Amino acid sequence: MIKIQVYGTGCAKCTQLAQHAEAAAQALGLECQIEKITDINTIIDAGVMSTPGLGLDGEIKSSGKVLTVESIKALLQQRPDPFAGIGIATGGGCC
Repeated sequence: MIKIQVYGTGCAKCTQLAQHAEAAAQALGLECQIEKITDINTIIDAGVMSTPGLGLDGEIKSSGKVLTVESIKALLQQRPDPFAGIGIATGGGCC
């Protein structure tokens, strides 16, 4: 499950960004948990100097603008595959 953080004080742009993020994840068939971070100190500590901000699994991907659904889909597709490098042994195994 991907964790999506929306950084902002709850304004209309922050709400719109959260909606776009959820729509992007759903369009890709991804399970997501959206966390709305509204505490100004936490926002600043994360490195977001202009809201709304978008984080994916704790990594800031955007700040100061409302990304489109398509832009967020592109960011989600760039995430590394958590199963990359895990092969399934075939033949001659211990089982």
